[in-house]
Amino acid sequence: MANDRDADVGSGGMVDTISSSSPSSVLHGKYELGRLLGHGTFAKVYNARNLQTGRSVAMKVVGKEKVIKVGMMDQIKREISVMKMVEHPNIVELHEVMASKSKIYFAMELVRGGELFSKISKGRLSEDLARVYFQQLISAVDFCHSRGVYHRDLKPENLLLDEDGNLKVTDFGLSAFSEHIRQDGLLHTTCGTPAYVAPEVIGKKGYDGAKADLWSCGVILYVLLAGFLPFQDDNIMVMYRKIYRGDFKCPPWFSSEARRLITKLLDPNPATRITIPKVMESSWFNKSVPKVLVTKAEMEFDKLDKGNEPETLNAFHIISLSEGFDLSPLFQGKKMEEKEELRFGTAGPASCVISRLEEVAKAGKFSIMKTETKVKLQGLERGRKGKLAIAAEIFPVAPSFLVVEVRKDNGDTLEYNQFCSKELRPALKDILWTSPPPS
Repeated sequence: MANDRDADVGSGGMVDTISSSSPSSVLHGKYELGRLLGHGTFAKVYNARNLQTGRSVAMKVVGKEKVIKVGMMDQIKREISVMKMVEHPNIVELHEVMASKSKIYFAMELVRGGELFSKISKGRLSEDLARVYFQQLISAVDFCHSRGVYHRDLKPENLLLDEDGNLKVTDFGLSAFSEHIRQDGLLHTTCGTPAYVAPEVIGKKGYDGAKADLWSCGVILYVLLAGFLPFQDDNIMVMYRKIYRGDFKCPPWFSSEARRLITKLLDPNPATRITIPKVMESSWFNKSVPKVLVTKAEMEFDKLDKGNEPETLNAFHIISLSEGFDLSPLFQGKKMEEKEELRFGTAGPASCVISRLEEVAKAGKFSIMKTETKVKLQGLERGRKGKLAIAAEIFPVAPSFLVVEVRKDNGDTLEYNQFCSKELRPALKDILWTSPPPS
């Protein structure tokens, strides 16, 4: 076992003896830990090298105490179990899990290409490129289902790209096993991301995990080809009604074959929704794709230079606690560093966070744009470096725990930090999650 003092990368404070500037430390006599890549409330992630194989990995270090206090140990255990069951070329690999008295260590595949979401955000994809990613997604999902595993939170943010442009499914924190199925043969836990969740999950009458995953795959395919969601509305209940009715329209640039497949995937009746074998038999799915489709030019905005280590790793979503969220500088009365991105956790619903941000916008000189998980505050007056714009995004980690990322989208960093300190602080302080005091 590693000495806890030598590897004290607990989730709450600063790194004690391992940091981005300190000498490398050896963990369990096997991994040489390098620089800090990411950190937050629950965990820290380091670049690491396996001394036996020379392979680079992402080493995630979780503090047991905080995870236990927030009631998420079962979720971590479930995700570990799932990832050990689903070894597949298009699924992020968990190499091994280690532990000491107070820490859990996850040696994970280092995925360097970023999220598929980042690629889509720059514009819709060609049908050929979308087909490559969709084929890989279906292959991974089919493998999971063959092992009795249902992901339940498939979305572009949980699909990563390696440096060769291959898709990797990640974040199994909300997954379910076959043994979670009740006597009626269905799953009953309502979970997932609203825009991607199947109508039968919303209906709360039980659902087939495989068919619910396929609905999410249908939404993903639509987004790849369109560049936007099939079901959208600022009012989440209106959006749910659209999902429940299967009320969407395909853009005119969709081919007839793509339109036909998406319509079968987004069938609101799970009994008649297309199955994976039928998807694999469809003409659109089987259409040949040029072998050199994903060129270096197409990948250059996602791919990281092999000679440099990434500043952050989206693969940290593999375990849903991976990106820590900490706005402590705003609430501790200390001099705040100039930062362009802040994170915090809350036990309140997303609607509460959004309403607080709306209050901030109304009190200040901001216009507001929002969805069920994203908010953008746009300043109305020009500052030192243009109009200040602040973006916030809400990520569900557990049914009763959300993380919120707030970042500067435009304008001056000093003005952004002053906004956070003077306006965000009073608006959010009473909903900020803090670790319970030691008993």
